[in-house]
Amino acid sequence: MLITQLQNIFTTPISQNSNQNQSRWIVIFWYSLSLAFAIIYILLGVRQAFSSKYIVSDDAREYISWIYRYFNSDLFSEDLIADYFQSITPIGYGLLYKIVVALNIDPVFFSKIFPIVLGIITTSYCFLVCLQIFPIPMTGFIASLLLNQSLCLHDDLFSGTPRDFIYPLFLAFLYYLIRFSKLGILIAIALQALIYPIIAFIDLLIVFLTLFDWRNKQINVSRNRQSFILFIAATLVVGITILPYTIQSSKFAPVITAAVARTMPDYWHGGRVSFFSHNIISYWFDGRDSGFFALIAPPQLLLGLLLPIILKFKSHFPLSQQIQTKIKILPRVVIASLIMFFTAHLIAFKLHWPSRYTHHTFKMVFALAAAIFITLILDAVWQWLRQRGGKNLILITIAILFIGLISYPSSLKVFPKTPYVEAKVPELYNFLQKQPQNIVIASTSEEADNIPIFAQRKILVGKEYALPIHTKYYAQFHRRMLDLIAAQYSEDINQINNFIQKYHISFWLLERSAFVPEYIAKNSWLQQYQPAAEQAISKLNKTQPILATLINSCTVFAADNLVLLNTSCIEATQPKK
Repeated sequence: MLITQLQNIFTTPISQNSNQNQSRWIVIFWYSLSLAFAIIYILLGVRQAFSSKYIVSDDAREYISWIYRYFNSDLFSEDLIADYFQSITPIGYGLLYKIVVALNIDPVFFSKIFPIVLGIITTSYCFLVCLQIFPIPMTGFIASLLLNQSLCLHDDLFSGTPRDFIYPLFLAFLYYLIRFSKLGILIAIALQALIYPIIAFIDLLIVFLTLFDWRNKQINVSRNRQSFILFIAATLVVGITILPYTIQSSKFAPVITAAVARTMPDYWHGGRVSFFSHNIISYWFDGRDSGFFALIAPPQLLLGLLLPIILKFKSHFPLSQQIQTKIKILPRVVIASLIMFFTAHLIAFKLHWPSRYTHHTFKMVFALAAAIFITLILDAVWQWLRQRGGKNLILITIAILFIGLISYPSSLKVFPKTPYVEAKVPELYNFLQKQPQNIVIASTSEEADNIPIFAQRKILVGKEYALPIHTKYYAQFHRRMLDLIAAQYSEDINQINNFIQKYHISFWLLERSAFVPEYIAKNSWLQQYQPAAEQAISKLNKTQPILATLINSCTVFAADNLVLLNTSCIEATQPKK
């Protein structure tokens, strides 16, 4: 009796449960359990986000800093960095935060709290998609559990950037496509195109692939007129929604070509992007920006690769008969993702990084496939044990499976692995906020990356903002870096003053340790800017730069290793005769 009840709860399909009321409660049980774990995982991440006032997601500094312009249009005026990141921010994402600001909600606060909503939506659609493919509620729980564990191992939900929206919107798209809900499909595609445009291309390809079917070892064209109408409508939606973003982001076009990128240290190991690699296997397989299998974790997801194999032996897995023909959506997602992946490589970097077309979609496909695989194996083991009277072993099997799946995060040193960074010198931002809005801070310190988002003041350059993608932006950024390094380590006060006047620098943020050769030699970011970096090292080996001698007389703020120099004081310094 106990084993029968367990089978009803764990592996009985919804359609085969004679008690519809019981079936409904089983679905509610597994869905509630799915939400419970999702919320627990997310709250663990959100707790980290609120552990300090001056803490923010790493990449959110790029996408949220400029949003403070919505509070005050005078902020970041004539700011290259703010202008650039506003131009490449998807229109839908910018509109969402414009509404947030209109409601007088702080953008950083919103970016920290909204993952709860996104996580719940992601879990819900993952569970629903799984039920459409394989109507076993427990499988929906396993799929959502694996997916949520995966999202918490990378910055795919807590980044505070447009990519946080990929999973809920893509899973919603799959759900409505499986059910052929035309309005739902088009809305999901439109939202993706507005918030994370590149995924909309995958959506469009998937809709296109539904026009074809593989039967009797040949490709057959669909005779469903509605499918063709849907494809045409989806194409129009993608074109209409992406066009404004394309125009907006073209302000700093063109995109750097692959040939040029190969000559830049920014694109190799240790660079800002690290796209290219001398290891060809790593380049194509697991390169963060270049590999089609990048960032696939946890390892349990890889069980999804075994599903096609065991489906060739359906007679040994009775429950496989419950797999719906709708499972065809999964290989279509894989095919569409790979087409876009190789296309992105072919016309690099016009369609952004190639791995973005497989990294996210593969996670969702693998989570669903792995959950189905685990359920089929579990059911086959149960059937085998029942025939041999192994009731206790069945209970042990259940316990091992769920303890293994649920306790996996506890085996990790850090979970969830959130991308939050904490500012080390909050007093600095308080000081800068009291200064005029049009000030510009020059610095080679990574602490400068936090100034725009925490102090809402302009910086000349910053490591976090050194994206070598669009030529009109990065050419200016690169020139600024060369000029900054040359001036910071100069022995000529006139060169320093010319630099200050050229870029209207108000303050110069320095690290006390910046005036030793190792500071530059061991800094992979500064090493990208040659020959200025090597020339600076050569000067440091011979003499002390002028700025180092002005720290005591021109410092207006100091904390630990950081000092902030007033450039008016620097300009007042008389050149040596």
